[in-house]
Amino acid sequence: MDILSTKLHILALLILIDNMESIAIGSVSLLFLFIIGGIWFLPFIIILFSDRTSGREKLAWILAVIFISWFAWIFYLLLAPLRSRE
Repeated sequence: MDILSTKLHILALLILIDNMESIAIGSVSLLFLFIIGGIWFLPFIIILFSDRTSGREKLAWILAVIFISWFAWIFYLLLAPLRSRE
């Protein structure tokens, strides 16, 4: 009985260690997703809080980022505003 109990304790510890390893991998994966998500939202944040454009032009740039390409924000940084302010 004593050997069986020891084997069960060792098995329980191995399962616990395996679960902790899975949790650590899951945490790293979640952190990675948050970083990638933040990078993906960065152009939207840049455009939304920029003073270079306003109103419809800002909306057009955001729609360009969504529907044309994620790299449209680079064009935003280079070209905006499309019309000079009067």
